[in-house]
Amino acid sequence: MGIDSNKIVAILRGITDPNSGNDLVAMKLVEQLKVEGASISFSVNTAGLPETTKFELHEKINTAILAAYPQAKLNIHFTHEAKNARPLSQIKNIIAVASGKGGVGKSTVSTNLALGLKKLGAKVGLMDADLYGPSVPTMLNIADKKPEIKQVYNRHRIIPIEQYGIHTISIGNIVDPEAAVVLRGPRLGGIIKQFVNEVIWPELDYLIIDLPPGTGDIQLTLVQTIPLTGAIIVTTPQKVAVADAIKAMNMFRLDNIKVPIVGIVENMSWFIPEDQPEKKYKIFGEGGGKTLAKKAECALLGQLPLISEIRAQSDSGRPIVLDEENDVSKFFTKLAMRAAEQIQVRNELLPPTQIVGVNIQK
Repeated sequence: MGIDSNKIVAILRGITDPNSGNDLVAMKLVEQLKVEGASISFSVNTAGLPETTKFELHEKINTAILAAYPQAKLNIHFTHEAKNARPLSQIKNIIAVASGKGGVGKSTVSTNLALGLKKLGAKVGLMDADLYGPSVPTMLNIADKKPEIKQVYNRHRIIPIEQYGIHTISIGNIVDPEAAVVLRGPRLGGIIKQFVNEVIWPELDYLIIDLPPGTGDIQLTLVQTIPLTGAIIVTTPQKVAVADAIKAMNMFRLDNIKVPIVGIVENMSWFIPEDQPEKKYKIFGEGGGKTLAKKAECALLGQLPLISEIRAQSDSGRPIVLDEENDVSKFFTKLAMRAAEQIQVRNELLPPTQIVGVNIQK
């Protein structure tokens, strides 16, 4: 019986990468696979692994392949190039959703955007990086769930919670929901790094990161830890919200950060009373989203109404984008479509973002 290279790939997908907890193929750690007769050769990147773990990994690969092809002659070469050690390399697009101030509906946008992208057929994850005010567990109806812990090569790894077809992690699923989260800068950064390095994120088309408002330690840790594909800024039409959103936007545009702004979302663009659905009241003014998009030289991805149904669905744990029968869900579906288009444009026109070094002024 001949050796099928596709089956070898499938076997290697069953071998866990000690660094990420994901499989070797997903993490793009296997290269130069060749099958010639009974000979099988390939390289595996083991950058950063201790010798004992490399030996254990070699034994696992060897045992798995020989179980399928006892006649195989294996030549496994371990390489140590750092190029494949990029965090979250199994994820195609990492998008931060940010705002300048609280109360603009950023978490509502993040959650519905993630589910909207899933609705369009993408594989999606949602990281709740708002450590002080985690809203995602409530919005996804998982407040009472705890993530599973898996031991990988004697190290503990976190399995994200799957809900409505997306994978998510939040400090709200780790600490007591009613406990006050009192953390200073280094500990905040440590949790974000844990969400990146110790969570077994699967292969994804998009990872949406719901940031806290402002430009603090969490934002800076994030751009120092992973290469963001881009950022989406959420504002309301109000001048005060736009003024703060400009500051959040300008952080990403700093010369030593350079994260592209892929689009602006204007939330609460108009209010529609339940008993008068034909009425529109622009209670926060108008034009804020367009102003911000013009300053950012990017697209206005969408304008979202202020409707009680959006709040009610979020509070009930089933975001409105999932409600196919509700016309309001179409606003978020269109937002997801526009976001996907602009992310594709960004990838076609700009090189990948690099992990940045940031000098923090004290």
